Amino acid sequence: MPYQARIIALLFILAAGALALFVAGGRSASAAYNIPKALPPDEYGNIIIDRLSTKNGEKPVSFSHWIHRRKHTCRVCHTELEFNMKTNTTEITEAANRQGKFCGACHNGKEHDGIQMFGHTDKTQCIKCHNGNRGAGRERYSKDMSGLPKNKYGNGVDWSRAIEQGLIKPQHRHTDKPLEADFEKTLKLEAEWFNIPPAVFPHKSHIAWLDCSNCHPDIFNIKKRTTKHFVMSRLLAGEFCGVCHLTVAFPMDDCKRCHPPKESK
Repeated sequence: MPYQARIIALLFILAAGALALFVAGGRSASAAYNIPKALPPDEYGNIIIDRLSTKNGEKPVSFSHWIHRRKHTCRVCHTELEFNMKTNTTEITEAANRQGKFCGACHNGKEHDGIQMFGHTDKTQCIKCHNGNRGAGRERYSKDMSGLPKNKYGNGVDWSRAIEQGLIKPQHRHTDKPLEADFEKTLKLEAEWFNIPPAVFPHKSHIAWLDCSNCHPDIFNIKKRTTKHFVMSRLLAGEFCGVCHLTVAFPMDDCKRCHPPKESK
């Protein structure tokens, strides 16, 4: 076979493989990209915090994002309360909690939004957090998620649609008023793979949950196309979009949500 013909044949095989990967959806992508195995819906978004607990003879803390995000946006904890995005990198201590910092900003034994919050001085309540159980709270899952828009991936809820439809109205502040950021620009990021549709990034749906400072400049540069090494393998290693879209926000199994198919002409 002539050299040029071999090159054309190889390109055709690569294109067909990439197209088949995209059409097949999340399962094939998971195998090709080694996407982390999905947790059950009632555990997805739950984390285990164990920076100091085990060292101090206590069980690690379990924290459920889906329990909390119905009432508060990501901004409240990750901006105002200064929780780092990466688990076990924030220096949370019992003393700090009792002083009203971190979890203690809400869990102080007082009433918030008509709900009596347990505090850090009642020893009978310790087991609610210090249980070392990623599945803690799953008995609430069916009731708490009832009536919310369904999603095939993650914990089975389309949280952006839930806000858009007014089904949940999470507070966007604790005490500090957020900056009025009304930036709705949608970015289109060309994929490096042949015949894979561009990734679409809507600022509007992200600002509903976050502050600009949660992503810029530490995770992404401000200027478009200047973030180095922005490739899928790095995302799956927990960088860039992978900071959230591996453990809390909808996972990368949902390929077409970011790479919507090209419209046929």
